[in-house]
Amino acid sequence: MLRSFEEVVKRAKELDQEITISVAAAQDKDVLLAIKSAQDMGLAKAILVGDADLIKPLMIEIGLSPEMSIIHEPDMSKVGLVAVSLIREGKAQVLMKGLLNSSDFLRAVLNGQEGLRTGRLLSHLACLEIPGEEKLVFLSDGGMNIAPTLAEKKDILINSLLALQNVGINCPNVAILTANEMVNPKMPATVDAQALVAMSDAGELLSCIIEGPIAMDVAMNPEAGKHKGITSKIAGKVDLFLVPNIETGNVASKVLIHFAKAQMAGIVLGATHPIVLTSRAETPKGKLYSMALACLAASGVQKGGQ
Repeated sequence: MLRSFEEVVKRAKELDQEITISVAAAQDKDVLLAIKSAQDMGLAKAILVGDADLIKPLMIEIGLSPEMSIIHEPDMSKVGLVAVSLIREGKAQVLMKGLLNSSDFLRAVLNGQEGLRTGRLLSHLACLEIPGEEKLVFLSDGGMNIAPTLAEKKDILINSLLALQNVGINCPNVAILTANEMVNPKMPATVDAQALVAMSDAGELLSCIIEGPIAMDVAMNPEAGKHKGITSKIAGKVDLFLVPNIETGNVASKVLIHFAKAQMAGIVLGATHPIVLTSRAETPKGKLYSMALACLAASGVQKGGQ
């Protein structure tokens, strides 16, 4: 169980192997501030890929060690592939987006010859620290895939389960969220939820305790299930929420951040190694937490868990 982001950072700092982050287009002050925090804490090292003439003044401004590795690549059409190549060559274990358009960044990740493809769909995994809750909760996919098909939901679920296993949650409780618990052909999300549970029962997924279709009130509160006459093994103990579409995940996370004052980190999964792709509006602390989560996930990849 991970109780807080401080615990995520602590565990990442205690990893047996050193993690290096490859930053694509590192000429971004907020990204470099997060890298500095990671370096100062002993969390990870970094290789900065981008325009050295823009990176070096920022490093001096924020007090980042001048000894940090820089690969000079001023061409924004090439910088993503250079950063990806460091992952492919084993020189770095986490990929991070800097001052680069997201579509260009992901194009480098998915490049057929030089990218980091695994054959699975790329998906976003959000991790939320919610005041009053005893542990961190994970949610997917509220950041990348708009209206995933059943096959795509299976990929999203496998991506998430691999990442949770890599961070130490070996048999997570998984809620396949829908509007209610009845399977209804007019509500495709409920049919997909039933199918995903059947896949788990057939051994097609990693170890987990999975329930669905299940509504958020039941997943969060055992009393809601009792009131509805529903018996649940995971109610009130969910580790991972699989949402039916991007709107559900996006709204759920933003409501928690705004009204419940939750803190969120996130990583992109489905490539050979974890990816940090945060919003430009994300704070340096939020970027740091995402980096720490990626470092934990990368440690499992190093051990053959991706």
